[in-house]
Amino acid sequence: MTTGVRRRMAVEERRQQLIGVALDLFSRRSPDDVSIDEIASAAGISRPLVYHYFPGKLSLYEAALKRASDDLAERFVEPREGPLGARLLRVMRRFFDFVDEHGPGFSALMRGGPAVGSTTTNALVDGVRQAAYAQIVSHLRVERPPARLELVVRSWIALAEATALLWLDGRRIPRGELEVQLVHDFAALAAVSAASDPEVAALLRRALSDEPPADSPFITLVNRLVDLASEPL
Repeated sequence: MTTGVRRRMAVEERRQQLIGVALDLFSRRSPDDVSIDEIASAAGISRPLVYHYFPGKLSLYEAALKRASDDLAERFVEPREGPLGARLLRVMRRFFDFVDEHGPGFSALMRGGPAVGSTTTNALVDGVRQAAYAQIVSHLRVERPPARLELVVRSWIALAEATALLWLDGRRIPRGELEVQLVHDFAALAAVSAASDPEVAALLRRALSDEPPADSPFITLVNRLVDLASEPL
């Protein structure tokens, strides 16, 4: 009979393993409810050995959050090809994939958790928002966004976060409907700004000119608004 021998991991390999284990636990339950003992047990090591690699749960949570934030930022990366509406819809689907996979952890981060308020956590969250902002602006093909356009994009990112949190609280609206709605929300926010800003109006007209006449979330919204306006009061 062969006796199994536990392989000794290198320092960085062990750190990465612990981060992965912690992220999995934090994704399924609020970080406040996960103990160092649980992390150690899931990793197959002793509690003191966890503290050998991380001084406490906060530092391990921040490391797991860094991995998660890098993953979330990558969800906003999309090739600048094809209609803008379809690109934003693909981004929203990947965004909600992340929210679905890391629900309790995402909710704890946005609503309050063990690392909320720390300099590291704030920097990571701001980094994700800035990465998302840069990606959306690049899709609009503008190097220096006018002030109203910056307001539109940043407001939309905040709206996506709030929508995801509300969806996690009972999932009362089908996820796919919310993904489309958020693309519609982007168009609506842009349209309101375009009414007051000629530069935003030109950018919006250019984006709409690339949309296909059918199967476009932007054109679908325009048609619905036209139908709504034509209905008798």
